Amino acid sequence: MRVRILVINGPNLNLLGRRQPHLYGSMSLAQIEERLQERASQLQVELKCFQSNHEGAIVDAIQKEGADVDGIIINPGALTHYSYAVRDALEAVGKPVVEVHISNIHAREPFRRHSVIAEVVLGQISGLGWRGYLLALEGLVEMIREERGHERAPSPPA
Repeated sequence: MRVRILVINGPNLNLLGRRQPHLYGSMSLAQIEERLQERASQLQVELKCFQSNHEGAIVDAIQKEGADVDGIIINPGALTHYSYAVRDALEAVGKPVVEVHISNIHAREPFRRHSVIAEVVLGQISGLGWRGYLLALEGLVEMIREERGHERAPSPPA
């Protein structure tokens, strides 16, 4: 059975590549999603990407798509720090989730250092730039496959 992963990006992440490149890098969200799709293909994983600047749309996507996927990768953006609605939706779908942040939220302003999402996710990758998404994908897929009793994920090409 093929692993299916939902990748969710929250508010302002559609501005990646233009917004504060000293913090978030110069790669656009489309470029990150392209790299994720390439790696998903290598891992034989089905990947669906979603971005919204609206909290309710993100909650709707989690509820709608969450039932049909094996795991979720989420960068909630600013919603990380206050959206109990996103947190509760992730908890309700009961799927494994990895939280990703391009910048190191723990080294930024005090209000950014707390994640209300963190207590309902398997783990958090923060501060590794766009590469954090790839690490989240690889780790999440491997954990899902181990849970299913399958072999490890295919290795990346040399």
